Amino acid sequence: MKLLFVSTSVGPLGTGLGGGVELTLYNISQQMIQRGHEVQIVAPAGSTWDNLPLVQIPGNLQIIAQSQERTDPIIMPENPVLANMWDYARQVQTDYDLIVNFAYDWLPFYLTPFFNRPIAHFVSMGSLSDALDQMIVQVAKQFPGTIGFYTASQAITFSQLTPPLHYLSSGIDLGLYQFCLRPKQQLAWLGRISPEKGLEDAVAVAQITQIPLKIMGKIQDELYWQQIRENYPNDIFEYLGFLSTNEMQQVLRECKALLMTPHWEEAFGNVVIESLACGVPVISYRRGGPAEIIQDGKTGFLVEPDSISELVNATQRIGEIDRQACRADAEAEFSLEALGSRFEKWFKTILGNR
Repeated sequence: MKLLFVSTSVGPLGTGLGGGVELTLYNISQQMIQRGHEVQIVAPAGSTWDNLPLVQIPGNLQIIAQSQERTDPIIMPENPVLANMWDYARQVQTDYDLIVNFAYDWLPFYLTPFFNRPIAHFVSMGSLSDALDQMIVQVAKQFPGTIGFYTASQAITFSQLTPPLHYLSSGIDLGLYQFCLRPKQQLAWLGRISPEKGLEDAVAVAQITQIPLKIMGKIQDELYWQQIRENYPNDIFEYLGFLSTNEMQQVLRECKALLMTPHWEEAFGNVVIESLACGVPVISYRRGGPAEIIQDGKTGFLVEPDSISELVNATQRIGEIDRQACRADAEAEFSLEALGSRFEKWFKTILGNR
């Protein structure tokens, strides 16, 4: 297959990977190339990713969906990079068998009927926008089987979707994560620092239990981060920055547990499987994708959403979890090979239905 991947989620730090979507895109690209398929990635100007083939398109980024209200209208900036990227895809579409959209934006869905080549849409988040929801539902009905999700928990946030729907989960390069049997007296929190991720709940747990918290990830909302620092003016937590995978796992593997505190329906949670790969159990709210990944009582604990007291109780019981079972679960369910097979099967199904 000749595949054209289009995504605005390609950061400038090839080894760091800015978030779950970037990590997924990176891993799928590597897997498709290893399986003999041709891959070209269309990304914003300034993106650099190891040896992966990139076409860089100039323009201005959209306002991210997480920062908008459900009823906000669709707005594009002057000289929008998303429109420029899809104009490029339109021009070169006959060179490819399949175009794959990784952008959580309205425009690619709207443009789908106007392309001659099939487009697969990997939806990376739960429902956030009424206008985008409507367009996803419309494409699912007009082009059955072309919509993919991480999890069923994510897909159920969209109403009236036409089956078949494809649940593709995720996967990581397990060789990049080193197992640690004996952790230090510390907890971890990993992700984008923005309100929907609920970092303040993890900081509260650290303060109550007096177990230091290591925070890693990109600061997306500076005001939110400053509020947390003002509300918890002590040394119980430490922000380590946005780290490369290697640097991140060196810290993560030495933690007693990873805290997952989403205030929204997390589509998947790649940090969960990264943690399990290090042998680190995960304590998460029973909400969204993490609830489908974590085996309660075996690879971590699932607790009542937004209950800090239950997070605290689970933290105090973390010694009951076998860290080797966590690593074994990651190896069985979330390898790159398994991820590649799921996406390859989905792509072939779309092409076979033409």
